[in-house]
Amino acid sequence: MDEKLIKQTKLKYGIVGTNEALLRAIDIALRIAPVDLSVLITGENGVGKENFPRIIHDHSRRGNKKYFAVNCGAIPEGTIDSELFGHEKGAFTGAIEKREGYFSVADGGTLFLDEVGELPLATQARLLRVLETGEFIPVGASQVKKTDVRIVAATNVNMQEAIRRGRFREDLYYRLGGVSISVPPLRERGDDIVLLFRKFALDMAERYNMPAIRLSDDAQAVLKAYPWPGNVRQLKNACETLSVTSDEREISADALRSFLPPIGTPHTQVTAPGTDGTNTGRYEQEREIIFKILFRLQRDVERLGEALKNAGVADTTSSSLALPAPAITESHPPLRAADIADAEEIKETGQPTIEEVTEELIREALKRNKGHRRAAAEELGISERTLYRKINEYGLE
Repeated sequence: MDEKLIKQTKLKYGIVGTNEALLRAIDIALRIAPVDLSVLITGENGVGKENFPRIIHDHSRRGNKKYFAVNCGAIPEGTIDSELFGHEKGAFTGAIEKREGYFSVADGGTLFLDEVGELPLATQARLLRVLETGEFIPVGASQVKKTDVRIVAATNVNMQEAIRRGRFREDLYYRLGGVSISVPPLRERGDDIVLLFRKFALDMAERYNMPAIRLSDDAQAVLKAYPWPGNVRQLKNACETLSVTSDEREISADALRSFLPPIGTPHTQVTAPGTDGTNTGRYEQEREIIFKILFRLQRDVERLGEALKNAGVADTTSSSLALPAPAITESHPPLRAADIADAEEIKETGQPTIEEVTEELIREALKRNKGHRRAAAEELGISERTLYRKINEYGLE
């Protein structure tokens, strides 16, 4: 194990931790990168599987070629074949022009298939053919096309159970899993949990210009004892929400316990393999955009207060959504639930609703990125799944 290279890799990709299983996973990714084999990354939801395809691609001979990440679970079953393999004009209702799929545009590069366990069986058969022969047929076409793409796939599904139930092809599983990398769950990473919490707290402090929260010794013990069924994603969610809602900058054990859902409640049960956990995932995916909306509302209120002051009107709004300014002392209170209630009052005075602001943010991001959804999702800080759903919800097609 090349400790220096692993350290450099962790720094480059923002990976935090010294857990042996995590370091082993990084080591395997670096060792297999130059060898042009398919790779299957396994692990629970929220463990950070998305880092490993990037490591593999960047350290391979394809590192200067294209890299695409596709969330197979975010694309409707009826359009997944078109997204992956492309289609001809008139191939189906709405196919008004010919379109290249990911296997065409990623030719020579790497294609990351996230949530590969969610692929329909018919699409699995097509994928198997690509892996075995490098050939595929676009939807509605009759001519075979060739591609040279390295496949890196990831799943949180128990693949053996999915095979037993007939939901996943056994031959595809073995073809994908030429090399397998297992990413450990957060509850098995010990002191890494505290290190990650500290990183997320500092990130929030820098991003939103507020004092960072910190944990007491007792709170650190509570943090490490908690099972974290949502893994790193849930920990980040907890830290960011605490950063915004807590009145204190030092979080005690009691405060942390009161915030975390009790062990054994539906909110903390580990999602069974093969289930989707839709409601929990939907909340996590929308958290970032909610933060963006709140801080945009804050800026609007501050501008309104400045305008009233310049007009000689008493300023009664500028402090309603004020966030703590950076300071050495702990006397600056963070955004509280009451502040959010104040934001809701703005709606009654004719200001845009949260839904309207969300729609406008998405519309502007799509316009700036010329309709490229992946780029727009990255700019907004949300997943492609959430963006697809919001586009359909607001009719932004």
